[in-house]
Formats: sequence, C-alpha cells, structure tokens
Amino acid sequence: MKVKVQSFDAKAKAADVELNDEIFGLDPRADILHRVVTWQLEKRRATASGTRERADVARTGKKFGRQKGGGTARHGDRRAPIFIGGGKAHGQRTRDFNPGLNKKIRALGLKMALSSHAQAGTLVVMDSLAVAESKTKTLIADWAKLGTGKTALVIDGDMVETTFALAAGNLSTINVLPAAGANVYDILKHDTLVLTTAAVEKLEARFNG
Repeated sequence: MKVKVQSFDAKAKAADVELNDEIFGLDPRADILHRVVTWQLEKRRATASGTRERADVARTGKKFGRQKGGGTARHGDRRAPIFIGGGKAHGQRTRDFNPGLNKKIRALGLKMALSSHAQAGTLVVMDSLAVAESKTKTLIADWAKLGTGKTALVIDGDMVETTFALAAGNLSTINVLPAAGANVYDILKHDTLVLTTAAVEKLEARFNG
C-alpha cells in the first residue's frame, strides 16, 4: 500500500512511502480489538485492597458479659461488626486485575488498529514533525493544512521531535507517543493517526524482528 508523505514544509518534494500490507493492510476484527483493549485497560488498574472481616480481626473471643441480667444483648466476643474495631460485615475482597493475553493476539490487535486507520483513510504519514521555534501558533497553522479529524495521535520514532512536543503541549486535541509506546487503545480512540517515516520503520521492524 502506497501513502503520500506529507510535510509542514511547502517546498518539500512530494514522495510516497510503501506500507507493509501485513501490518497496515489487514481486515480489522472487532473481537480481536475488543480483547486487546479490555486486556490493556484491566492491566492498568491497581489492585483493589480488601477489608478485614470478622474472622480477620485479632480480638478476644471471651464472653464479656453475663448471659442474663446485664440489660444488654448477649454478645459472645468483640469481633462483631457492631463494635468499634470489629470486623466489617460483607467487606470488599482483594481483587488483583492482572489478566493475561497471548502475545500473538496482542500483536495482531496492534496491526489491526493500524490497519483500521489505513483503510478508513485517516492515516497520515509525515517526513518530519519539526515546528519552527516550537510555537503552538505555528503548529496550529501547519496542522490545519493536513485536514485531520478532531483528535489526532502522533507517533514518532525513538523519541518525539522536541519542537513538536513543546508546541503540541498546549493542544488537548493532539497527543504524542514514541514508536515504542504505540498501543491499541490510544490508536483507536483518536480520529486520526499520524505517523512519521521513522515511526513506520520502527513499527515494521518491531513486527519483523
């Protein structure tokens, strides 16, 4: 699949990049994408701590009052939930959100997420992300020429271009990631996916390696 390489520089020569069909040309499957997104969101959840129930509280089990004649209920020990320091009735249990997912499924999900943007025509490939003087105003003017959607995810090579990261820091509609941080959830939730030629090389090397 050939995609036109775009640039912020109006004088740059027009060029095309050949995208690997095994990565950018797959037919997305909703079930695979759903499994990967669910796994990713659960993995980032912290462990839910449990509370101490009646059996977990270390208090005496000795009967502290008479069976009759005391004028109070006939309690057997201080671990009952009605006492201060007693165990909690029906307390929450410890839950560890650490699901597993086959590496092949995770890789396939990422390929399908990339392919979904390529097939929808919302994939933009750029030669460079350099922004003059790191100015947000300059980036807004250049960005409007690309014709992207309302939100965009920009993925660069090993490191995101410093001038672009500084200029986009004030824009809530543009998020940036290095190629190593590319993931299914972030790719799918943005209207447009912007890749640099360096990011394309890194992603293809990631799957071919």
